[in-house]
Amino acid sequence: MTSLENTSRERLAQRFPLVVPVQVRFRDLDALGHVNNAVYLTYLETARVVYVRERFGLRSARDFSFILARAEIDYKSPLTLDDEPLVGLGVSHIGRRSFRLAYHIWEKRTGRTVARAETVQVMYDYRRQQPIPIPDEVRRILERDLLLEEGP
Repeated sequence: MTSLENTSRERLAQRFPLVVPVQVRFRDLDALGHVNNAVYLTYLETARVVYVRERFGLRSARDFSFILARAEIDYKSPLTLDDEPLVGLGVSHIGRRSFRLAYHIWEKRTGRTVARAETVQVMYDYRRQQPIPIPDEVRRILERDLLLEEGP
C-alpha cells in the first residue's frame, strides 16, 4: 500500500460523520461474482439504520417518522466476495420537510471507490398519511452531520 492510498482512505473516513463496515455475503453476488446492483441499496440501508440508532437513540423503525422518497447510486467499480466495503454517510442537504443523505462506499484495504449515492428522506406523519416539517430537535442533529460542499 502506498502512502497516497493510505492518505486517501484516511481522508474519506474523516470526511464522513459515520463510517459503517458491511459484509459481502455469497448471496449478494451475481453470476459474474460481483455484488448485484440492487444489493447496494441494502448496504445504504444498513448505514442509515446505524445512523438513526446512533444519532437519535432509536431502536424501532416506528420511532422515527421518515420515509425514503428517492435513492440514486453511481457505480464506480465492482465489489467481490473478498472485498471489505465501508459506507461513509453524512447529511448533504436539509430542507423544510426532507433531508438528503450522501454516501460513499469504498474498499477498506485499497481505498478504491466503489459507489457514491444519495437518498432523500421525507419526514412523515403515518397517522395522517402526509409529510410534516422536520422537528427542531431532528434538524439540530442533522445540522451537526452536514458535509462540506465537495459532494458525496
